[in-house]
Formats: sequence, C-alpha cells, structure tokens
Amino acid sequence: MIECGSCSQAQTLLSHGLSPDLLLIASTSAGPLDVAELRELLKCIAAEKVRLFAGTGEETLRTQALAMGVRDILAGPLTRGDLFAALDRVHEPAMQSTAVADTVAALSLISSSHAEIPADMPAPPYIEELGGGNFFLAASPRMLEIHRQVKLLAETDVNVLILGESGTGKEVIAQLIHQNSPRSREKFLKVNCAALPAELLESELFGHRQGAFTGAIKDQPGKFEQANGGTLLLDEIGEIGVQIQAKLLHVLQDGQFARLGAQSCTKVDVRVLAATNVHIDSALLDKTFREDLYYRLSVFTIHVPPLRERPEEIPYLMEETIRRAPAAMQRGIGGKFPSRLLDAALAYDWPGNLRELHNFVTRTIIMRDLEAAARELEAKTENTRRARPDGRLTAGSGMRSVVRDLKERTEMQMIQDALEVSRWNRRQAAQSLNISYRALLYKIQQHRLTPRNTRSINEASTSDYSV
Repeated sequence: MIECGSCSQAQTLLSHGLSPDLLLIASTSAGPLDVAELRELLKCIAAEKVRLFAGTGEETLRTQALAMGVRDILAGPLTRGDLFAALDRVHEPAMQSTAVADTVAALSLISSSHAEIPADMPAPPYIEELGGGNFFLAASPRMLEIHRQVKLLAETDVNVLILGESGTGKEVIAQLIHQNSPRSREKFLKVNCAALPAELLESELFGHRQGAFTGAIKDQPGKFEQANGGTLLLDEIGEIGVQIQAKLLHVLQDGQFARLGAQSCTKVDVRVLAATNVHIDSALLDKTFREDLYYRLSVFTIHVPPLRERPEEIPYLMEETIRRAPAAMQRGIGGKFPSRLLDAALAYDWPGNLRELHNFVTRTIIMRDLEAAARELEAKTENTRRARPDGRLTAGSGMRSVVRDLKERTEMQMIQDALEVSRWNRRQAAQSLNISYRALLYKIQQHRLTPRNTRSINEASTSDYSV
C-alpha cells in the first residue's frame, strides 16, 4: 500500500507509470477534497478503480464524483472492519481469474475516521433535528424500524409507552413523536416523575389552588394544563406512587382532574407519552404499578435498544457530537477521531448508553488526548471481561447482567468456531451464522477475535476471496 499526503503527490505517481488496482480518496484534516483535484486524478486512472470516502457534509463532492463516473462513494467514519469490507468488495470480481495472494497496490489519501456504509445501511445515516440541541439518529435496523413506527404513530393520537435502559434516548423518541404529530405547533413538556416526592409531584402534574398547602400563595396550573393541546412526557413513570397512579388513570380516561384544593374539575386535551427504565413486567407482578394504568398508557409500546445492541451507530453518534461541539473545542482534534479510538468504542459495552457516550466524547475533545481516551476504553473493556473469567457470578451480579454475559460468551464462541471451520473466510462464516457480513465484521472487532493458529492467519489472507 502506498500512502500519499495530497492529490498532487498521487497524481505525480500515477503520471509516472504507477497503476494501482485501487485508489482510495478522502478529505484529510487539512481540509475538504477539491472537486478540481478529483477531476485531475481521474485523468490518470479509470473511475471504476476509485473509491471515494465523503463525509456527511460533502454532498457537492458526492454529486460531482457521481457525474465523473465514480460509482462507489462511501460515508464516514471509517473503522478497520469497514476498510476490510471495502477491499473485499474491490477484489470480488477479480477473483474469478486472478489469485489474491498478490499484494494490492493502493494509493490512500484517507484519514482514519471515514467509513463505508454497505448496501443494507443508510449512507449517510438518517438524522432528524429536534431543537434544543437534540437530534434523532438511526443507522441500525432496529432504530430505523422505530423511526418507521414513529411516523405511523405520529398521526394517530394514542398514548405511547417508551421502554429502555437509562440513557438510551427515550426522551428523544418522545420528542420525535411530538414533532411529527399534528400537535407539533403546541407545547412539548416533560415531567421527571422520579425527581419529586409524591406531594410535590401531584402539584407539578395537576396544579393547586391558593392556600391548598403551606407555601401555596397563589393559584398554579400544573403540567397537564400547561400542555393543553400539546404533548406531555411522563418520564420515569415507573417511579410514581400508587395514589398518584389512581389520579393519573382518571385523567387518561376522561381528560378531567381537579387541582389540589379545588372543588371543580378541569378538562384538558393532552397527548400523554410515558417512559421508564423499570422492568415493567416485574413492577406489575409486584403490584407496584397498576395494571389498568399500564394498559391505558401502553396503547402502543416502543422498546429502545441499548447502545451495545446497535454498535453500527456509535461512530456516527461520536461524529455528530464532535460536529455539534463549539469550534474552539474541535481545534485540538481536527474534528475527527482515529481508528484505534473508534475500534475501542465499538468494543466497549457503554452501560450508560448515549449519555455516557456523549460525556466521553465531550471529555475527550476537551482534554485533546486521543491516545489516552482509547486506552481508557480498552482498559474498561478488558476489566469487564476479566471480572468473570470463568463465567461464575460475582458479588452484586444481577440476573440481567448474567444473562447478557452468557449470551456474549456464547455468541463469541459460535463466531470463533464458524471462522475456524471456514478457515477465516468471513463471508462463508457470515452465511453459516445467518448474519450479514457487516455484522460479522463488527462482532470480530467487538470480541477482538483472532485466528487460533498461524496456519489460519496465513489462510485468512486468501480464503475470503476463494470462489
């Protein structure tokens, strides 16, 4: 592989007789690729040999490249597995007649943070702005399905229950529903039901009359009245007490309630969305959550997957967090992360989900030490794996974490066995496991799988391209 620091260097080599099988081109940290430079390069090499990595903001470059005959235009960020996939695709047609043992000569102008998006993934990912700095991003099949469900739900004025671990973006889903609904011009309000004691929560939701309790010096409308005509999100609904649950059920049934200290009822028109990270089935079984209220809230239920179950979105989320940071913060990192850091992020479980990821990226761009950030994630991943080396329970292990660990170890063993049986032919292994090739590449990175012996390593370099 030959790497060039600029288009002019690449053009010099091409004009002096270098004939690579593949030319990889991407913008560098010095600035975006110029269309004129691309045009000059294409005078020296056939367009079908060119692979262009273009960022989400380089739409003009994409359009011009297509007009020039470049048909394989990929979107960033790039991980090591993505680069392997790009090379695999280049070699597939040629493997009919040539051996893959010959080294591929390639010119590379890529920075290590751009990525190919395969045919079954959006390129670039779907992003919808929600205001207030929030945005919805979908690149995984499960999040794209949630987006499809939201579009259907938005026009239907029904209550929705949003379930998922803490930090998975349940509030973002609620905002997305509101923004796509006929109520979008009205208010979207949120109440964190876990942040207030029961007596204050009741006043926060339903309001109070002057003199209803000590400190009630004037009439105060609650969130239901304030959100009249709009949408109200009841966040952490699983934490509210049984008494408020009963009053909330009454509001959901007929839209009426009485302020604290009031004799008459108030009627409102509010769409109610609820979210919780509580295991709702257990709460129903333990009688800590009313069954009738559950059925009122869950006309439709959305399960938001944790970040570890949609790793393909991690590079995009990191890139968006960097892009939205102040320019002064980005200056020390060039607006992008290196492949080692991206690989470490893909291997880490992110127990805090989107919230933890956002905090990590923000801290990294402030400290401007990318190597230290990569080592931090690698150490966390290694510590997690060493916590239960023999699969036994450790103190404080919950059933959910044990099941997750068992699933992970079983998955890792199945993938390793499939790779060994296929002599590390990743395409054959993906077919035998009934998963996509892209998903297999991510799993290999996530579990840091390697061939068990030297013979497999040697065979791995050619077996993926066998006919």
